[in-house]
Amino acid sequence: MNIRSPQDSSLLSSTFPSPNVAALLKIKILSWSQETGLPVCILVRIGDRTFNLHKDPFTRKSGYFSEKLRDSNEVELPPNFPGGAETFEMIALFVYGSSTLVDPFNVAALRCAAEYLHMTEEYGPRNLCEHFDVYLNQVVLQSWNDTLIVLQKCQSLLPWAEDLLIISRCIETLAFMACMEILDPERRRDQPVGTMEALAAKPWTDQTVEDIVSHDLWINDLIALPLAFFKRVIGSLRRQGMKEKYVSPIILFYADRWVISQRKRNAGVSESMKHIPMVLQEVIDLLPVPGEKASNSIPAGFYFSLLSTAMEIQLRNNSIEKIQNCIAPALHLAKVEHFLSPKNFNELGIMESMFRTYFWYNIESDCTPAGNTYAAAELWDEYLIRIAADSGIAFKRFVNLIEVAPQSSRRTHDHLYHALNAFLKLHPDLLPEEKEMLCKYLNCQKLSQEVCIEAVQNELMPLRLIVQALFMQQLNTQQAFRECSDSFRHAAHFGEHSGSLSSSRYPNSRTPHVNLNAGDGVRSRPLSLLLQTDLSRQRQPDSSSEISRKDDYESTSFRIQTLEKELVSLKRRLQSSVKHEKGSKKIEPVSEGVPSSTRSSAGKKRNSLGRATNCVGNVSFANRLLKALQRMRFFGRGGSKSSKNVVKVRTD
Repeated sequence: MNIRSPQDSSLLSSTFPSPNVAALLKIKILSWSQETGLPVCILVRIGDRTFNLHKDPFTRKSGYFSEKLRDSNEVELPPNFPGGAETFEMIALFVYGSSTLVDPFNVAALRCAAEYLHMTEEYGPRNLCEHFDVYLNQVVLQSWNDTLIVLQKCQSLLPWAEDLLIISRCIETLAFMACMEILDPERRRDQPVGTMEALAAKPWTDQTVEDIVSHDLWINDLIALPLAFFKRVIGSLRRQGMKEKYVSPIILFYADRWVISQRKRNAGVSESMKHIPMVLQEVIDLLPVPGEKASNSIPAGFYFSLLSTAMEIQLRNNSIEKIQNCIAPALHLAKVEHFLSPKNFNELGIMESMFRTYFWYNIESDCTPAGNTYAAAELWDEYLIRIAADSGIAFKRFVNLIEVAPQSSRRTHDHLYHALNAFLKLHPDLLPEEKEMLCKYLNCQKLSQEVCIEAVQNELMPLRLIVQALFMQQLNTQQAFRECSDSFRHAAHFGEHSGSLSSSRYPNSRTPHVNLNAGDGVRSRPLSLLLQTDLSRQRQPDSSSEISRKDDYESTSFRIQTLEKELVSLKRRLQSSVKHEKGSKKIEPVSEGVPSSTRSSAGKKRNSLGRATNCVGNVSFANRLLKALQRMRFFGRGGSKSSKNVVKVRTD
């Protein structure tokens, strides 16, 4: 077995040096006449060429000529004679006893022509059929290069090459050699063959394909085969036991060369695109069954390229569904740039269907790690940003798209916020109730600090969301300042900083309900209750609710003012701690002679100072939050006229 090396890459386009067959045949005919004393007596026509030959050697070696020359000295071979006039010319040379070299480029045609002429052992020992079979088995099928050449030459020799099992023998040989190349018993390979695991970690690009096939030239040879032969090679690889992780990449490379790359190069050229639907359909049929382990590791970018092509050329629905079923289990491995364009409603429907299938299967059956579900939800929210940029998406349709990813699968709501913000910008005429309905999907506990601050200052967001984000930032800021204060107190042992901050302690900064005890009655109710009451009263206004609503807004204004005062106090305390720390004595490095207990204590001090220094940045964060509070001057936005209470804030 000999699979060619990179320096043999031009082998298939070359030919063996061929002698002047016509001149050799004339010499052989003349020599035969001189040796036997018999003149030429039969005329053989094939196409536009004629051959004057001797009758005796042909009737002794060919059953075909033995029958045809009984009543006539003229024989006309059909136009579809295997190999044409050139092959018959070489057959005539062998009949006259020539030792002309047989090579991989002509052996298939010679074997088919010999079979057509019935040149078997029945008409003479070591006849041409046996002679060419020996050459095929002992020479051609021992070499990858020669086998590949013979298989390619068989394309023009159908159905004779098929009936004589030349094609089958070549295909089985190529598959066996490919399996041996994977196993590499002689340890000739310095790098592993490209597998699904390797491909899944790489972006699907033309360069990725080029890098692999330039190293594994045997793969490049296989994907150059005609589709009919390629399908049979893949079937033989699987029958001979090659693992699917090695078989599937070959199919991917074939599809990339004959479908994806062809579509890119010949876009708009209808003549060059005719074969693509048929090739794509066959490639889809060759792919592993959806749900198999190998199908899940195929790069999602490749599947999306196939899906896009299948939709563009309007492939039949069951083929498109198979690609969708292949993509769905691996959506968490995809990238947003691979997704179909949301501007096409048909493509948007397919994306929605695939994600719904993914979440339904993985959440209902609880069969995948939570990290995969989080990743898929984040991808969907990123895709929602692209969808929201399309002004053609209706409100109800967008709400349905938000609900594709269950709330439990969203670890962060940052992308969802940006999607809602983009949609609100393109739909400024939405009713307050519609804004409330959209933003109810946002959970301020799952927003990052930067996005939360942006939400507080965003005038497009409804009041309910702004206040929720504001109070979440209060809790987070209190916790951050408390940690900084504790760090300073532990590091420098300042007695004046040993007390706790004036704000109440919240053990969990993610508490969903905020209740600042600012007074009795309505002022002591949770913020969430105030907002719910406000929303219900907006829907059913009456005179009594207007009075209560005014009290609620006054309560909310009071809470905002209290929050601002606490932030100012916290900022001053932190700034004071920073000043004291700068004036404190510098901690000396601990020498090796100091006892271990002393070194441990000094290490703790240094660590505490490090944490405290990192917290100094929260002063600027507090300034940002105070600026956000200044923007909330009218809490009656979107409500009745009686609720226009100005919130006065101090920035000193």
